[in-house]
Amino acid sequence: MGNMKKTNAMRILDGLKIPYEAKEYDDDGEHELAKGAAGRMAEKLGVPASTVYKTIVMRTETKEICVFCQSAEHEINLKKARQAAGCKEINPVKPEELLGLTGYIRGGCTPIGMKRQFRTFIDQKILENEKVCVSGGQRGIQLCLKPEDLIKASKAETVDLILE
Repeated sequence: MGNMKKTNAMRILDGLKIPYEAKEYDDDGEHELAKGAAGRMAEKLGVPASTVYKTIVMRTETKEICVFCQSAEHEINLKKARQAAGCKEINPVKPEELLGLTGYIRGGCTPIGMKRQFRTFIDQKILENEKVCVSGGQRGIQLCLKPEDLIKASKAETVDLILE
């Protein structure tokens, strides 16, 4: 692992004795989900898009922050996100709010080790993978680990989030 600095997410996984592989990639600065950032990430890492999970931070109408993880090949179904969170309205937080809320910036946001423990939901299809990759807590680093370990480390619930 050369000179890669340990991120907070890595320290948490180490503390939980969860094995993971940290992969570095060239960060092109393009993190707009609408522009397929997670899909390009899969190409850079040489892994299927179905195994790369993006982290989307949302706010409900009651101002509760909820975190959702979905594979790069799917969009999050907002109706299913609302059902999972048990709310009427849910919208992504603004990119400029991310750092203050989570401790992470867009493109480096991971469900592991946010400033506070928010309710976290991961699409249930994650369990069909042997290994998945999520952001390592900073741009240019992805962590690859078993889905069960990601669920444990992020204290997540698995739910159906796929847009059909």
